[in-house]
Amino acid sequence: MDLFVLILRSHAEARRAAAGRLEGWGRGMSDGATLYILRCADDSYYVGTTRGDLERRVAEHNDGTFGGYTASRRPVTLLFSQHFSAITDAIAAERQIKGWSRAKKEALIVGKFERLRDLSQRGFHPSRRPAAPGSSG
Repeated sequence: MDLFVLILRSHAEARRAAAGRLEGWGRGMSDGATLYILRCADDSYYVGTTRGDLERRVAEHNDGTFGGYTASRRPVTLLFSQHFSAITDAIAAERQIKGWSRAKKEALIVGKFERLRDLSQRGFHPSRRPAAPGSSG
């Protein structure tokens, strides 16, 4: 499924939940997963998912708990997060976003969803900063 559709659907679910109309909402984070984007100290982006508490996961990145890409690029700052009711949707979105240009990630971060389609057009190549070695884009 197209990530744009997944994000819009997820936003719609959140709005319905806030209005109290989504049955089963609030059953806990274990029922889904959260996609997140971090800005690292070297200004690169890290895209990940967690099934647990997002604040704890960001703290783990900042503590270097699991090593990996962010361990040598601390501190990190949370820029974007989106909860998905199905972990498979969150993982699919993570994989897709990791392949995106920096400009496209930035459009997502600031909520310019209409810009995502423009940036997806073949032949449209805004200035792109090269990804740091070993980054997720």
